[in-house]
Amino acid sequence: MRAQRLSPLLVLAFVGACTVGPDYRPPQPQVPAQWTQRGSTLTSEPADLGAWWKTFHDPQLNSLVSRAAASNLELRAAALRIAQARAQRDIAASGAWPSLNASGAYARTRISERTATTSLLGLGQSTGASPSGGVSGSIPGLTNPFDQFQYGFDAAWEADLFGRVSRSVEAADAGVQASVEERHDAFVSLAGEVARAYIELRSAQREQVIARDSLQTQRGILELAQQRRNSGVGDDLDVANAAAVVAGTQAQLPLYQRRITQAVNQLSLLLAQQPGALSEELEAAQAVPPVPPRMPAGLPADLVRRRPDIRAAEARLHAATAQVGVATADFFPDLTLHLGLGLQAERLKDLTDWASHFMSLGPSLELPVFDGGRRRATVRLQGLRAQEAAVGYAGAVLDALHEVDNAAAACNAEQERQAALAAAVSQEQTALQLAQQRYRSGIAGFIEVLDAERSQQQAQLEQADSAAATAASFVALYKALGGGWEETDMEARRDLE
Repeated sequence: MRAQRLSPLLVLAFVGACTVGPDYRPPQPQVPAQWTQRGSTLTSEPADLGAWWKTFHDPQLNSLVSRAAASNLELRAAALRIAQARAQRDIAASGAWPSLNASGAYARTRISERTATTSLLGLGQSTGASPSGGVSGSIPGLTNPFDQFQYGFDAAWEADLFGRVSRSVEAADAGVQASVEERHDAFVSLAGEVARAYIELRSAQREQVIARDSLQTQRGILELAQQRRNSGVGDDLDVANAAAVVAGTQAQLPLYQRRITQAVNQLSLLLAQQPGALSEELEAAQAVPPVPPRMPAGLPADLVRRRPDIRAAEARLHAATAQVGVATADFFPDLTLHLGLGLQAERLKDLTDWASHFMSLGPSLELPVFDGGRRRATVRLQGLRAQEAAVGYAGAVLDALHEVDNAAAACNAEQERQAALAAAVSQEQTALQLAQQRYRSGIAGFIEVLDAERSQQQAQLEQADSAAATAASFVALYKALGGGWEETDMEARRDLE
């Protein structure tokens, strides 16, 4: 009879289980077939961005990126968030398994003899002493106080009839994926920050070298002005102008040193090191890393599949969709199977007797009837969150397309500017040489020489600035394309295992 009563519920638990709520379907974003900014820089050839910083062919930059990937604190925190998400997933998955608890208890209890219950039991009128030292009642074997020993097991299993647990696990799995992609995105940003700080360092060092070289030239011009004044050809005004130019250039040198120090400190911070830890390693001036001749970027559709922030946004959309199913499952009955088994006796030695065992087995069914609209509001809330996640995904795709387009435009513009500035520097050097010759010959005035020197220095500084801006624009383009995280993905997985 008991098996017959339980069988319909067991069949419902094991056969009738289903999953309610919407099933997740990956979004199909609208992206252009080709890049808007196409030309010498950005091409639609298949992209290989696994270690894009190596395309600059700078061993020092490669070393800095590798060490930052191993020691950066933000990256380590992102890895810990992945571990937390996996722990949350395990918590959600545990709901699919039965719970089993063991218990043991001992109690010595005395019942009041001045109640109606004890009067019925005869405890209140008895004055006889029991063999154990307590008060005996009119019922044989009843003593007051009395001992009770109990050991047992309790088990419970909630049948996932409508997919509340499975949807929770689905949402947790998507949360793990979002955390993984957020770590990927953190590394993409980290590699970009390291490259930008390194380019700023080399740019400041190059401009410092230009300023020092200009200072030597200006001092030579000052000596020439002093010689012409001493010989009676020149005057004090030429000397004063030349000396003012020298002092002005000397005043710029501390500013370059400040930029160098700040760039080194920024790199030290990204590598989780103390300020100045990299000063000795990076003190030797080097050129700004040369940029590659072109950038194979694949197609815009590849960007959607590659960029970690877009992948993370899609994972969050998946999680939000699964949470709608979790909320929907609360509208349906909950079936829980309970099992209690144990031993209970007044004396410890009696626990081994079969008569001391107890057991309870049976299902419980909970059906929601009225909650003031809480469940309905929860489903509506989760649905709105899923819509927000869908909007966030669309925004991530659109932002990525704009970032790539803007970065490609900057690369093209800076490359054209750099070519023009190279020609300008060559012409300014020729102009300075001619001005000096004309001044020595007495054909031109001293102001013409100073103007030519200033123009040359300005052209050289602009050329150095353009070289740094070109390299930085390529870094921004690499970052916008979302590459680089593949290089460290396997290492991160090993760290978390």
